[in-house]
Amino acid sequence: MTGAGEERAVARSIARAGPDAAGSVRLDYAARLLRRKRLVTTQGWDFLVDLPKTISVEEGEAFALEDGRHVAVVAAEEAVLEVRGDLPRLAWHIGNRHAPCQMMADALVVQDEPVMRDMLTRLGADLRPLSAAFTPEGGAYGHGRVAGHSH
Repeated sequence: MTGAGEERAVARSIARAGPDAAGSVRLDYAARLLRRKRLVTTQGWDFLVDLPKTISVEEGEAFALEDGRHVAVVAAEEAVLEVRGDLPRLAWHIGNRHAPCQMMADALVVQDEPVMRDMLTRLGADLRPLSAAFTPEGGAYGHGRVAGHSH
């Protein structure tokens, strides 16, 4: 933690994470969307994220501190559902709800929440609750988050 008289480290940009990172932060999917926030590393010291705009940071990236150090981003485990069944049909319904979805060769992974669980159950999906890092696909052009769209 930052002690009395110590200046808090500030990150104003994102870089690729490397083996020389000074620390790491574990953030779930929701927490990886940020602009300005105080974070505490797994090593126990804090820093301020102060980015020019709200962005989604992903595992493999790092907060670049003004003093030259990097803090690696690690995707934290969270409650998710592994979805199996008629994957094209299930993926269409998940996408129609604008829900983030992690796609694998033989399954889909979505956040475990009651409305999604109910919909997928009604569609005949085989669901398996897991605790795992959630790293869904990016937006329509392969990057960034989808936050809905205008019609």
